[in-house]
Amino acid sequence: MSLSPQSRRLWRDVTLFDGLHVLPVPMTVLVAGAQVAGLWPRGEFDERLAAGAVESGRGGVMTPGLIDCHTHLVYAGNRADEFEQRLEGASYAEIAKAGGGILSTVRATRAASEEQLIAASLPRLDALLADGVTTVEIKSGYGLTLADELKMLRVARQLGELRPVRVMTTLLGAHALPPEYAGRADDYIRLVCEEMIPAAAAAGLADAVDVFCEGIAFSPAQCELVFQAAQRHGLALKAHAEQLSNLGGSALAARYGALSADHIEYLDEAGVQAMAAAGTVAVLLPGAFHCLRETQLPPIDLLRQYGVPMALASDANPGTSPICMPSLLANLACTLFRLTPREALAGMTAHAANALGLPGLGRIVVGASADLCLWDIQHPAELAYAVQAGRLRQRIFNGAVSHER
Repeated sequence: MSLSPQSRRLWRDVTLFDGLHVLPVPMTVLVAGAQVAGLWPRGEFDERLAAGAVESGRGGVMTPGLIDCHTHLVYAGNRADEFEQRLEGASYAEIAKAGGGILSTVRATRAASEEQLIAASLPRLDALLADGVTTVEIKSGYGLTLADELKMLRVARQLGELRPVRVMTTLLGAHALPPEYAGRADDYIRLVCEEMIPAAAAAGLADAVDVFCEGIAFSPAQCELVFQAAQRHGLALKAHAEQLSNLGGSALAARYGALSADHIEYLDEAGVQAMAAAGTVAVLLPGAFHCLRETQLPPIDLLRQYGVPMALASDANPGTSPICMPSLLANLACTLFRLTPREALAGMTAHAANALGLPGLGRIVVGASADLCLWDIQHPAELAYAVQAGRLRQRIFNGAVSHER
């Protein structure tokens, strides 16, 4: 085995979670450049390969870098007042119909400059990075005009230049009906399809297109038009679906080959079957479930039965999941949705990578990108068991240590 002497790092005696499984024996991990170059059980490593490598750590638990595959990280303002209203009995739908909810954030985001949005978003991104995230998806959807949606996507791209993190961007123009289009939802969908999607694709600002298929947002027929427009411009598809009711949005997304259907609390067996047949990932968002005090659980047993991969994400947003701590989400997924700790961690690594169309990420295998986390714990299950900051010893992005404690 021949390896370049440059940019080589070595970790010894780590408990390894490879993205899907906990390996049963302590492992030695060698990184060369930006890739995982070799993995050996304890006692099988050829010490000649250590020549010139930087000894970077010993012991602890190594996982792939965490992947947050569903966030609304770029926005202005906050909605603490709505948090109070919900505690006093108002529903999410009632707040939205009264002009709050998403439209409240739209007003603040439209009024903010790109510089102001960057300043507001960086602390949220930094919180994700401090808890092990190396790849993050960021959606638009709080602009709802051509100029403001593109503004949000530009900010998201800039965040990826300001921090050592991989940013994937998603155009969510079909997030809510803006007030100036009240009673004219079809006209607004035409704007999304004929102006927003072509402009975002031409400028290289979007990797995917998302829709909110729900009674308080857009119908399956309207979402289908958005999917068709996205496909014409070569963009991947995602969907907010079955969060508050069952409109068949997940099955529709699967029919169009969507990467994921997200939320899915009201998903039925037919929808699960459609997702299984299409390879569409189910993205679970326990933060929103928790903050909204929902009671309708996603169909975890059906997803397991049909082999639908379950990703896990923060849904970081100002209204329904103001949470930027992935390890807390792992705990919530286990306690609220009854995922196992291994399922939760796979949901934030290998399955989250597939939900973004990035199958080369989220695994620790030879040849994979060297996006890694080294944790000061004894077993991977501890990441879901305890809600505790400060356990990240090292965060490695593209083979370089970008955080070390």
